[in-house]
Amino acid sequence: MNQLSTEARARVISALVEGNSLRAITRMTGTNRTTVMKLLADLGRACSIYQDRVFRNLTCKRIQCDEIWAFVGAKAKSVSDEKKAQGWGDVWTWTAIDAETKLIPCWFVGTRGTASALHFMHDLADRLAHRVQLTTDGHRPYLSAVADAFGTDIDYATLTKIYGEGPKTEARYSPAQCMGTRKAVVTGTPEHTHVSTSFVERANLTMRMGMRRFTRLTNAFSKKVENHEHAIALHFMHCNFCRVHQTLRCTPAMQAGIADHVWSLAEVIALLDAPQALAA
Repeated sequence: MNQLSTEARARVISALVEGNSLRAITRMTGTNRTTVMKLLADLGRACSIYQDRVFRNLTCKRIQCDEIWAFVGAKAKSVSDEKKAQGWGDVWTWTAIDAETKLIPCWFVGTRGTASALHFMHDLADRLAHRVQLTTDGHRPYLSAVADAFGTDIDYATLTKIYGEGPKTEARYSPAQCMGTRKAVVTGTPEHTHVSTSFVERANLTMRMGMRRFTRLTNAFSKKVENHEHAIALHFMHCNFCRVHQTLRCTPAMQAGIADHVWSLAEVIALLDAPQALAA
């Protein structure tokens, strides 16, 4: 990897953030697969460190949270105890988005249980400058995690989708038909019109389209949870700093006042030479 020029690295990273697989990138760029993987790991780590540092004292007003499923190595039902100890099985990525700026201020890769919810919510609370309105789905661990991280200093509501029976098919992959939603106030006085998870659900769709290892019904999965985390950190770096949002007409980082221009991939790659990244 050290022998690759910035231009060559940029070609590899461009292919990665557009949802190509490692082997496809090897064919497209002529770069060795091991080199591609090492670049992803090193740059993903640097992107995680950078975003963790700059996403502090954020002035967000409305936050939406959700969790998205994937797996490492194999699905949980097919994993042996030995492989499970190595991190194989189902893995969930908890995500938050600022509804106004579309910034992804934090995320966490773990299980779907209470411990992960607590870690995620405390991380989110530590990044915010003031009281916010928060919306999540009805997943139960959110309730205790939000209470533990924010106390009563939050306007919190849940939005639960109500599903009905869809048309009978021989094999159904998509979920049942959504018949409506139910909003419930948990803490504070959230504005009813802003109780929504639409933006975070759309961001999760972007994750599925932008990272090959999130594609369903394929063999494009991570074999190490660390590589899964690196890919996610790079994806959010690109979404936050490099990709111009069609509605905002600037990047989320610019809209949030964190950046003053659209980052190029060369600037992202330059994070590899940052002291913080090297120390890690």
